[in-house]
Amino acid sequence: MNRADLDLDALARLARLALSPEEKATFARQLAELLGHIERLSSVDVSGVEPSAHAHPQHNVWQEDTPRPGLPPVAALRNAPAQRDQMIAVPKVVE
Repeated sequence: MNRADLDLDALARLARLALSPEEKATFARQLAELLGHIERLSSVDVSGVEPSAHAHPQHNVWQEDTPRPGLPPVAALRNAPAQRDQMIAVPKVVE
């Protein structure tokens, strides 16, 4: 996005923000500075850098996914505020 193409009113509307003229001036300046930093980053030579998702290697720390018995219905319903036919009863939210 070019700084000249910046439409702060549209961004504020998308973010559902009501900005005063002073806030608009402040945020426009800050956003322009941020976009300037991003433009500077695009000039960095990264041709020798291998793409990565993380700075450090990631290892799976999850336990093995093995089937085991589930929670018995009596225990699952113990703290339910309302129950019906061995199920948790909830208020209707869809018409």
